[in-house]
Amino acid sequence: MPKVLSQSQIDYFHEYGYCAPIDVMSEEEAHALKLRVEAAEAAHPEELGPTNRNNAHLAYTCIDEVAHHPVIVGAVSDLIGEDIVLYGTVLFFKEPKSAGFVSWHQDATYMGIEPHTFITPWLALTPSNPELGCIKAIPGSHKDGIRTHDDTFGEDNILTRGQTVADVNEAEAVDLILRPGQMSIHHARTVHGSMPNQGDERRMGIALQAYMGPDSRQTIGEHLVQVVQGCEDGGDFSVLPRPDADRDESGLAARAQANANWAEILYAGASKVRAY
Repeated sequence: MPKVLSQSQIDYFHEYGYCAPIDVMSEEEAHALKLRVEAAEAAHPEELGPTNRNNAHLAYTCIDEVAHHPVIVGAVSDLIGEDIVLYGTVLFFKEPKSAGFVSWHQDATYMGIEPHTFITPWLALTPSNPELGCIKAIPGSHKDGIRTHDDTFGEDNILTRGQTVADVNEAEAVDLILRPGQMSIHHARTVHGSMPNQGDERRMGIALQAYMGPDSRQTIGEHLVQVVQGCEDGGDFSVLPRPDADRDESGLAARAQANANWAEILYAGASKVRAY
């Protein structure tokens, strides 16, 4: 029996490559979490600013708690099984009336992980809707394999390389509208993106990118993960610790290691490297 998702939600995910909305916590709980994240940002802007928002779960307890939230982990287990490791996290924040966007892409393109069975939950800390630049997904696109991506390095493109899938039929796109405390989940090969925030409110979300089984393997760089659940038999990966406190020594070291590894992986073969 599924733990969190209904059978219809599970079937929908496998058919269309995404599922939303999924309730994780109340709006009040999401607001309290948002305040903790913003307090960490204010205290350490150089560590959580626009060019340094990867893998904060390794050094900040408020993000670590999200990464191991029982509802999120339960939903993930409904889709990929009981043995789960977490590859990393990304804070996706868009300021009001800002130009930042995420081009059409597939997560599996540059992550160097096989097989492409991993999944990414995206938890909303604020409303996420078309005005604020919510995620848009192309239904069923996960069934088509990896599409050709062009590196644009666009100034306002939030992705590392500005990697973009050509010839996307945007008329097919579905808005994944979330209230604070809800999440979406998408497949590693689902074509998705998001438009600029045209509203007066900041859009804040945490991408748990990504959860996978212990059979996953890294083809570029090191396979650094946190063990989330199960995996008693181990796998071909190195385990990163959970933080005992914000910015503890082991957490900062683990984050630095993970981010350096990501830079090697995400920019492999790129014509240039950006600050994020």
